Amino acid sequence: MNKLIAPCGLDCAVCSAYIAAMTDDEELRKKTAEQWSKAYGFDCKPEMVNCHGCLATDGVQIGHCADCDIRLCAMGKGHANCASCSDFACEKVAAFWKDSPDAKKNLEALRR
Repeated sequence: MNKLIAPCGLDCAVCSAYIAAMTDDEELRKKTAEQWSKAYGFDCKPEMVNCHGCLATDGVQIGHCADCDIRLCAMGKGHANCASCSDFACEKVAAFWKDSPDAKKNLEALRR
C-alpha cells in the first residue's frame, strides 16, 4: 500500500477527499460531505470534498488543510513533512497528534 504522508503525518492516500478527487467519485464526495457535516458541525457540500493532497502545489486542498499552520510551516522550511525537520515534535505538531496518534506513528516511522 502506498502512503502519501502529509506534513503532520496524516496519510492523504486514505483520506476520502483525496480518494474522491483522484477517482472523480461523486458518490464518495456525497457520502463524505454528509459524514463531515455531522462530525464537524458545518454544512459540507459534495463539491467541497476535493483534495489533491497536502503536498500538492496546485492549491487544491480540502478546507482547513490549505491554511494549516503545520503544512505552511513545513513548506516554508522546504520539508515534505515534519519528520525531516530539526524541530521535530515541536509544540505545533505534538498538539495535533493528541487527536491523531496514527499521524505521529507515520512520522516516527519516516524518521527511522
